Amino acid sequence: MLIGSPLKRWMYRGGRPHGLARLLNRISAAQFRAGFLVPQTWVTLEVPGRRTGRTVSCPLVVVRLQGREYLVSMLGNDANWVANVRAAGGDAVLGHGRRERIHLSEVPVDQRPPILRLYLAKAPGARPHIPVDRHAPLEAFAAVAAGYPVFLVTRLESPAP
Repeated sequence: MLIGSPLKRWMYRGGRPHGLARLLNRISAAQFRAGFLVPQTWVTLEVPGRRTGRTVSCPLVVVRLQGREYLVSMLGNDANWVANVRAAGGDAVLGHGRRERIHLSEVPVDQRPPILRLYLAKAPGARPHIPVDRHAPLEAFAAVAAGYPVFLVTRLESPAP
């Protein structure tokens, strides 16, 4: 089932997932974590909640550009997972069939435009949330880059717990 842009915007009104979006995110997180019938780039990010300390899972899309991997917040700076990653000092776990410890480093705003453009090409579900056409020039992405955090993924040697 293809969910249209108005519905997606409604599900994430105020920059936070509401009822239906939370349910669908839980299902997607489990599916992405298992790596079941999804592309390699669809993953689950696990990070401790900044208030409760309980593990919070979020389905995301990894973007690969010039040999590096990135995670992008389609909901901008106010996304819960972004605040949790920042509070955790960038330490998290990435799941897709297996779990890997990772470290996330925030990408400077001036380096985000090509990553954001590729992200919109690879993550159609994000298109209603980022106000730039995926075919727009990099200058258009530069104009909104400060509002959409991008994190460089560094995979760590030790296994995930």
